[in-house]
Amino acid sequence: MAKILVVEDDRDIRELIRTVLEMSGHELHEAANGEDGVAEARRLRPDAILMDLSLAGAIDGLESTRRLRADPTFDRTPIIALTAHAMRGDREHSLHAGCDEHWTKPIIDLDRFKEMVERVVAEGRRSSNDGGGHAERPAAGGATE
Repeated sequence: MAKILVVEDDRDIRELIRTVLEMSGHELHEAANGEDGVAEARRLRPDAILMDLSLAGAIDGLESTRRLRADPTFDRTPIIALTAHAMRGDREHSLHAGCDEHWTKPIIDLDRFKEMVERVVAEGRRSSNDGGGHAERPAAGGATE
């Protein structure tokens, strides 16, 4: 299946995501902060990235996403925002930074979460040059509207 990088500073959340996605056959890699996440993404070239937006450290998930999007290597790599931020405008903020999807934590509905990740991985990222765009994706089950 897919090679997925999880950039998340909460060990319990990383373990939950690993359990859910490895059961579906995905290969999971982890980073606990933004700096390591960007470095791991460049080293691994994953099929998708799950990015916590409120990472501890020098750079948060939004800045990590912006840095990856500035690298043409990641033009078509889907990035899914994971965040506890569920206020009006938070989804748009993450999409504007370059995320393709926005999932709010806690991850309660594991089946819907897994389905959303698998949908995003299968679709890939459509660049703005081919008529698609990350903001045009339908909202996921945990996404805020």
